Amino acid sequence: MSFKKTLKTILPLILGGFLVWYSISNISIDVLIGYFKEAKYSWIFLGLFFGVLSHLSRAYRWKFMLEPIGYKPKFTNSVLAVLVGYLVNLALPRAGEVSRAVVLTNYEDVPFEKGFGTIVAERIADLIMMLSIILITLFVQFDFIYDLLIKNFNPTKIIIGLAVVITGFYILTSLVKKAKSGILLKIKTFVAGLVEGVTSIFKMKNKWAFIFHTVFIWAMYVAMFWATIPAIDGLNIPFGGILIGFIAGGFSIAATNGGIGLYPIAVAGALALFDIPTEPATAFGWIMWTAQTAMIIVFGGLAFLFLPIYNKNK
Repeated sequence: MSFKKTLKTILPLILGGFLVWYSISNISIDVLIGYFKEAKYSWIFLGLFFGVLSHLSRAYRWKFMLEPIGYKPKFTNSVLAVLVGYLVNLALPRAGEVSRAVVLTNYEDVPFEKGFGTIVAERIADLIMMLSIILITLFVQFDFIYDLLIKNFNPTKIIIGLAVVITGFYILTSLVKKAKSGILLKIKTFVAGLVEGVTSIFKMKNKWAFIFHTVFIWAMYVAMFWATIPAIDGLNIPFGGILIGFIAGGFSIAATNGGIGLYPIAVAGALALFDIPTEPATAFGWIMWTAQTAMIIVFGGLAFLFLPIYNKNK
């Protein structure tokens, strides 16, 4: 393994360890353990149930990408591949997509590059859903976000900042369109691929089924967050807080290995905007992260073990 790849593997883990320490510094271990002991686990398991439904839906949605290129993998293998991918992502960020494609190559004879291509297309759909949730949150919580910005930032600076961003975006767009080499060409290629991936969704035979499952997957993600709230007595989070907390948690998962250390900090920070005390907010973040991670480790580990057994004649 090259030094660069080693750094990419180790640095997120070091960052995660530091963030764990930082998060724990906001709440004593005894208090945090107390929240775990007193948590209502029926609500946590309900949240995990929604999480399992999202994984099953993701595996089923995959077939709508594979069928047009001539492959119909067994649903069981698709589910196991998805679970293995989530598990691998905990240790090696972004490697889960590769391992997911490798599983179908080994057990369903789907060429790696084709399987991986469908996963990239799926990620584009997921990115659109995340952006949609952000836009919905901005719309639903417009007054709250506006008041928050006005309270914490000078209105004149906000206007100047927006003007700079819009101008910068226009200039960058113009430069990207004319790009012939370098990083700008890479951006141009990425955006072109993004547009192609989005338009391909609307050209596929089962586009409405694909769109339904995409919306369902993300609805289950939000439902998992929502369902876990009653696990902590007295924790009342408004709808806007649920959306903002969910978005903060989602970005934290993308930033470090499975959100280790950062997820509780991000969620607690988001909930603090709604005047929710630090201790229950941090405890909720840890309970959410622990439940999700435990689910991935258990089901992902079982998937690793079950794959060769299920495909013993392969």
